[in-house]
Amino acid sequence: MTNTGPIRVRVPGRVNLIGDHTDYTGGLAMPMAIDRWTMLTGQRGEAVMDLTSAQDPERVQLSLPLTIEPAAVQPLWGRFVAGIVSEMQPGVGLRGHIDSNIPVGAGLSSSAALGIAVALGLGWQGAPTDLATLAQRAENRATGVPTGIMDQLCILTAVAGHASMIDCSHNSVVPVAIPDSARIAVVFVAHRTLDGSPYAQRVAQCAAAEKVIGSLTTADVNDVVSLSDPLLQRRARHVISENRRVRAFAEALQDQDLATAGRLMMESHHSLREDYEVSTPEMDRVVQELTGIPGVYGARLTGGGFGGCVVALCQPGVDIPGAWWVKPVGRAEVL
Repeated sequence: MTNTGPIRVRVPGRVNLIGDHTDYTGGLAMPMAIDRWTMLTGQRGEAVMDLTSAQDPERVQLSLPLTIEPAAVQPLWGRFVAGIVSEMQPGVGLRGHIDSNIPVGAGLSSSAALGIAVALGLGWQGAPTDLATLAQRAENRATGVPTGIMDQLCILTAVAGHASMIDCSHNSVVPVAIPDSARIAVVFVAHRTLDGSPYAQRVAQCAAAEKVIGSLTTADVNDVVSLSDPLLQRRARHVISENRRVRAFAEALQDQDLATAGRLMMESHHSLREDYEVSTPEMDRVVQELTGIPGVYGARLTGGGFGGCVVALCQPGVDIPGAWWVKPVGRAEVL
């Protein structure tokens, strides 16, 4: 991590096809890296972080070693830079420029992509799973939100043409091919941030349920009745059933059964709306409209919820005005 010289890094965003609010309980998720990127170009070699962004007029300037908590850094995007610096403790800094076409606040992992770009730009050497863990800690410190590891693992291990079946109990990743007959659409609904949202509350509710019925990754849906609190019953039921849906979704993709995959996405959205309560009326409306279009197999909110985007599984040639059509790409790389 002390090498000096010019660097160029490209990091994809991600869309989650199914398996939301499962990673922080060690569950299953099925995201895929997408052809929207965060690019970092620059030069290593001084004891400073000096970064500009094409998307934000305020630059990030930090002296090394960093002596303040990442959550106190300004501008806001600098907190993700500071989180990585705090976790890595690099021997040298970086002067550079960030450019990204991953929209901020859309639930497509713009913050995870930024953090990983900075870590690779600083010369990270090590296993992808180790960097994913470090980048997750860095983002948690930057935002104060106890998000899971799905985004970082997907971005760092993705295989082109595949989604990633992630088992967050031991951070394993199995590539699952996206059938050639499938198209993935992303529809932006509303800007959101998990900072200040009920996300941390959901994490705490899952932890409370696990104190009674044990790990939600091994619990059965019948175990939910052991919970006396109806709210905790709903939260646990979502996580347990969502893990099952991820496995079934992977099998459906392998069988090229897109109708079943679409149905599972719809079931996931219903669970996120009713049991986990992270959808919004606008997201529900978009999902309903999308699934009324011929050739759309299924749709659901994607990411943490409370806004962001809806993802849809479609036949080729389907017309969805305003949609971003995304392709599954490979992992982050130093160019």
